[in-house]
Amino acid sequence: MGAKEEIHRLVLELADGGSAVLVISTDLPEVLQLADRVLVVRKGAVVREFERGASQADVLAAAAGDEGEAAA
Repeated sequence: MGAKEEIHRLVLELADGGSAVLVISTDLPEVLQLADRVLVVRKGAVVREFERGASQADVLAAAAGDEGEAAA
C-alpha cells in the first residue's frame, strides 16, 4: 500500500470513529472522496459549503467565482 492510500485509510478510520479530521488539498477528486463536507475558500473567506456527493463541477464553479451555476 502506498503512502497516500495509507493516509486516506487512516483519515477515514478516524472519521468513522467520530473524530473530526481537517483535510486541506488542491486535489479536488481526493477531497470529494474523503470529505463529508467541503468548504470553498476564496480570497481568505469561506464562500460556499458543500455536503458529501457534491459534483466536482459545482465545487470548481464556486472556487472560480461562478456562483450562477453552483448556487442552483
